[in-house]
Amino acid sequence: MGESATQTAKPGTNVREYTVSELSFGLKKVIEGTFDHVRVRGEIGRVSRPGSGHVYLDLKDDRSVLAGVIWKGVAARLPIQPEQGLEVVATGKLTTFPGQSKYQIVIDFLEPAGVGALMALLEERKKKLAAEGLFDEARKRSLPFLPRVIGIVTSPTGAVIRDMMHGFSERFPVHVIVWPVRVQGEQSAGEVAKAIQGFNKLGDGAQVPRPDVLIVARGGGSLEDLWGFNEEAVVRAVAESEIPVVSAVGHETDWTLIDLVADARAPTPTKAAEWAVPRHFDLLERITELGERLRLRLRRALDEQRSRLKAAARGLPRPQDLVALPRQRLDSVAGRLGRGLLASTQRSAHRLAKVAGRLQLPLLRQRLLRSRERLDAHARAARQSLLVATRAHRREFIQVAGRLTAKTFERRMVVARERLVALDERRGRAYMANMATRRGALNAMFGLLNSLSHQSVLERGFALVRDAEGQPLRRATAVERGDLLELEFVDGRVGAQALETQVDHGEKAPVAEPNRQRPGAQKKNNQGSLF
Repeated sequence: MGESATQTAKPGTNVREYTVSELSFGLKKVIEGTFDHVRVRGEIGRVSRPGSGHVYLDLKDDRSVLAGVIWKGVAARLPIQPEQGLEVVATGKLTTFPGQSKYQIVIDFLEPAGVGALMALLEERKKKLAAEGLFDEARKRSLPFLPRVIGIVTSPTGAVIRDMMHGFSERFPVHVIVWPVRVQGEQSAGEVAKAIQGFNKLGDGAQVPRPDVLIVARGGGSLEDLWGFNEEAVVRAVAESEIPVVSAVGHETDWTLIDLVADARAPTPTKAAEWAVPRHFDLLERITELGERLRLRLRRALDEQRSRLKAAARGLPRPQDLVALPRQRLDSVAGRLGRGLLASTQRSAHRLAKVAGRLQLPLLRQRLLRSRERLDAHARAARQSLLVATRAHRREFIQVAGRLTAKTFERRMVVARERLVALDERRGRAYMANMATRRGALNAMFGLLNSLSHQSVLERGFALVRDAEGQPLRRATAVERGDLLELEFVDGRVGAQALETQVDHGEKAPVAEPNRQRPGAQKKNNQGSLF
């Protein structure tokens, strides 16, 4: 098994000895040389995805378990991702892992084992995405009525794109942008998802215009052929698309997960083109119909307004009747206007004549001269008063400034501080004296309260009798035979019951006594008894 194999053996035997590594790597060569390419069918058990990106899993049947590993680069290219419970056919080679003394299969390709496994995986993935709300009708958007740009994600060489372009040309001319992708195979899902994301990243100012609606299209096929449109990456790309998406994958009987998440599902790609844009003839016919309805409605509205106007006009009076009375009043006033203007002018001329006698030029000059002399006299008096007041204020300011020195303020502050200390001492003595007076008054009232309290009476041997409600009893007449009483002594209370009463001084009446219990007996409810 190797040049470094140990050559020694026990005396009397020719069995060769190996090291652990020699034996492990020898087995590795044998297994890899014998099973260098195998296909294994089984159910996926445990699946582990560590941070390295590799995938570790178990393939099992009803009797055995085979460990498997998918390297990071291979896992990214697989048509399906391994999930627990999925029945698959794994292609690869057997090898050993000497570090743990086990053998395993290094998987190069993974495919589902029949349509049943794919349907089971599809149903499980459908439940998972539905639980996240990706298929909810509330999140789906309506398609634009007349899109200017349509983006199509499909194969550029198939019959699908030709049928769709023919449908666009027959219905309405639009700008069509085709994003070429593979619609079948291992790389189909990734290319479709990137195409949808790429259309959404186009901006308004980009060289390629941003589509108003997207169509993901493919012709019919088997479940394996359409499997790329069931991948989670494609479903999430459609769900995250800001542009409305129309699914046109397969024939009407075919369905994929993209049909459930898209905003609309067309039974065929040709039908998707018909849904995306309306027919030009239908639009013209609809516009003509709406125009005719608008004309009829306007004509009907004008007729109705004209009828209302005529009815309202019949209820209005004639214009000559409306202005007849104001015209008559105007004529009457116009006749009095000339006489009124003449009388007003005469009165104004008479007043002007009376005033004009007093408004002579020498008289006005004399009044103006006297007013100027009075104004000059007031100005001289004001200047003299201002000068005298300023001198008086200046003298006062000089006198006050002589007294405002730093030593004067220091002496005043010392005197004020001494007065403050003396007042604080007087306040303390007055507070203590007031507290002593109040304490003496409180002690006197406390002694008076003790002398008037019934506790002092109880200490001299008396007892306070209360009825069952706790009210004090002052007379025997308030007690009847059989009443429950409570006797309060200086050291506690005792329950009792009245057997007889004595109202008059000569009658006998047993007095209610406290309940005397036998030694060792327990009290019940603190209720006394005379027995």
